[in-house]
Amino acid sequence: MEEYGKILVFVMPIFLILIIIEKIYGHYKGEDTSPNMDSVSSISSGMINSVKDVLGLSITLVSYEWFETKFALMHLEANVLAYIIGFIVIDFYGYWSHRLSHQINFLWNKHAIHHSSEEFNLACALRQTVSSFVNLFTFLLIPAALLGVPPKVIAITLPIHLFLQFWYHTKHIKKMGFLEKILVTPSHHRVHHAINPIYMDRNHSQIFIIWDKIFGTFQEELDTVPPVFGITRPALTWNPVRINFQHLWLLITDAWRAEKWIDKLTIWFKPTGWRPENFEEKYPVNKITDVYAFEKYGTQHSNKLMYWSIFQAIITLLFITYMYNSIAIIGLPNVFIYGAFIFVTVYSYTELMDARKISLLWEGIRFLFGIAIIVYLGDWFGMNNLFPYASFIITGYLVLSLFVTIYFISTNFDAKKAIVTIS
Repeated sequence: MEEYGKILVFVMPIFLILIIIEKIYGHYKGEDTSPNMDSVSSISSGMINSVKDVLGLSITLVSYEWFETKFALMHLEANVLAYIIGFIVIDFYGYWSHRLSHQINFLWNKHAIHHSSEEFNLACALRQTVSSFVNLFTFLLIPAALLGVPPKVIAITLPIHLFLQFWYHTKHIKKMGFLEKILVTPSHHRVHHAINPIYMDRNHSQIFIIWDKIFGTFQEELDTVPPVFGITRPALTWNPVRINFQHLWLLITDAWRAEKWIDKLTIWFKPTGWRPENFEEKYPVNKITDVYAFEKYGTQHSNKLMYWSIFQAIITLLFITYMYNSIAIIGLPNVFIYGAFIFVTVYSYTELMDARKISLLWEGIRFLFGIAIIVYLGDWFGMNNLFPYASFIITGYLVLSLFVTIYFISTNFDAKKAIVTIS
């Protein structure tokens, strides 16, 4: 928990700086691929995903360490060879877990958030799941376990492998010559995120593109078919928590309404998007049929709301940075209380971004939650030891946030949804 938190404290500023550089470069080139509200939503998704991971809010049914202890044919030292083997096996593991997440209905729920942005930029790389509470794919690491790759090597290599997937989420890097034959490049990954029929469910590899070429899922980006991004059942929200559970809720409701018991049971394991017969007519859902003529999601907001949303994301990043740096000081169970406050914070301000009046309820809950923490603990999780007036500053921020939410609800929320049509 503490070690991973400190890694994220180091990595988060790097990601944020690269996102800002991409934004500036896009303005310079006249091709801004990072609308502010979309980027705030993506960064917010990354924040709650990182909190979930740091708090360990997921279960591995069978651990890698158990596999390695029981079945290793040899035992490697934690040397360069072990790290190379571990990295290759993790990449193989990543290909198949990624591919299955696209192909099986209930697994798609944990991955839909990553594809939900209708843009393609570095920020959307941070759209990661908080709805996956069970790790089902440890068995794919069996080759490394059989070769005796130490659990420590896997534990170190997994986050490195994940962080290396950040850079290729951009439209600004075109094809990269010889590297296209070896590595996953921005061109390959643009194909993966596209909803054009020719590109759907292609290029699942994460570092080495060779897996797609071996298993027949490779598709080159075509000059004649510009990729269009998003998901075919668009999210229609900036709230990452809502996005994380939309597909699951559809599966639950479809299973409940299904008349045949076989449909109730098999809907979870059918190909992604499958619904019982005639459900598209009986219980229609919004679905994109023409990728070149659909309505992008957005709300008609003032610049004030946009800047306020950016401000809220920055403050939340500061809250998280303190949490990750101070896990040992905060201790158990208070660190879980802190995590819950972060989740409520993100839910509240992204509801406001969606122009939902219920955001005032969530902001009120957050305000009371934050004040209760300060009253109960006497300060903000020991922050007064670093900043003597920290509790007063945070109380002032909570009061300001509540009143600003009231302001937007009273002045800005009768506006209709703003629609941008791709043509």
